[in-house]
Amino acid sequence: MTPQTQAVLRALLVKPTEELYGLQICAVAELPSGTIHPILARLESAGWLDSRWEEVDASEAGRPRRRYYRLNPDGAERARIALAAASAKRSALRALGPGLAGGATS
Repeated sequence: MTPQTQAVLRALLVKPTEELYGLQICAVAELPSGTIHPILARLESAGWLDSRWEEVDASEAGRPRRRYYRLNPDGAERARIALAAASAKRSALRALGPGLAGGATS
């Protein structure tokens, strides 16, 4: 799991029952739109996310419609497990010490 995917999952887990639209996720994850949208599409295809288009007249709102995303209950649980596993892996690599974790030799 890439660090970018982990950042998106962490952003969605801040309030897992709340819907967020793309730019909100960008702000929380500190990633550009072009990075998060493919990640959101993959998570939705995998069944972790639910999404919906905002029902608003774009001309009346003065902006394009927003697509809202939310982790579904199964996705929230899977996200927590995946992030815990990624964290454990990072900790294990750090425990190897300098040079070993990055594959460099001294």
